[in-house]
Amino acid sequence: MDIIGRKNWYFGLSLLVLIPGIIALFLWGLNLSIDFTGGSRLTLSFKNVVSTNHVQSVDRILKTQKIKVASVEKSDKLIFVRTAPIDSAQNNKFINILSKEFKGVLEQEFETIGPVIGQETTWNALKAVGIASVLIIIYITWSFRQVPKPASSFRFGVCAIIALIHDVLVVVGIFAILGHFFNVEVDSLFVTAILTVIGFSVHDTIVVFDRIRENLRKMGSLNFSKTVNESIIQTIGRSLNTSLTVILVLVALLLFGGESIRWFVVALLIGIISGTYSSIFNASPLLVLWQEISNKKQAISNK
Repeated sequence: MDIIGRKNWYFGLSLLVLIPGIIALFLWGLNLSIDFTGGSRLTLSFKNVVSTNHVQSVDRILKTQKIKVASVEKSDKLIFVRTAPIDSAQNNKFINILSKEFKGVLEQEFETIGPVIGQETTWNALKAVGIASVLIIIYITWSFRQVPKPASSFRFGVCAIIALIHDVLVVVGIFAILGHFFNVEVDSLFVTAILTVIGFSVHDTIVVFDRIRENLRKMGSLNFSKTVNESIIQTIGRSLNTSLTVILVLVALLLFGGESIRWFVVALLIGIISGTYSSIFNASPLLVLWQEISNKKQAISNK
């Protein structure tokens, strides 16, 4: 199996997945929940299956109270409402009016987050991802500091981060598409999923990188691409088996975990599949590509 020899194909496949998501991100952005934008979220429970009439009534009553409505969605016997920030008095008045039209309606959830808190959440999320990336580069560079030449510990760290960014962009891009076409919101759980994906991606990449380091010591570094290819083949079974066990658990959670964590699990599934792919077909081939470019530059300078 010549993975390194076909590295350009794997890079091309990654671009095919990334480009639509990046375009969607620039065109539409993410559909941010009130965790980031601020606002109120209500979950209403009805005795009977929710119809279009229920949704229209909820929307009409809110607008009658001059409350700005962001979205009204239905699911079986539930309606999920997202509005501009409202207080308890406005909420109670809304529920009282709605109860007169639909007997037995219950409010399962009422949550309000101010715009200042939403901005803080956004900033903290960005900081968390940024700090995690910097610490990963530092850790890998230090851990691989004794890697045999011509390899460089810094290159190992940078390639791991590029693979990590690949995985984050895949997840974020797909959710930009889902948000535009299916109104899927990005909330604080999404940030948790992204950080989990970052950790998994780096863990899987380090397993391959560690085998490359061991083989460089045993086989030497005269044929760097061959050594990297052998290392990938030796670890591919472990990577796939580890990922498969995680994916099976996530599929079970997706089927039986309930509505509240559905998109959190979907984000994890996408990220872990992407992380497994990038660790094998992106991170290590990038090391070889970097080394080939370095060798060409050195050859030109020696002439």
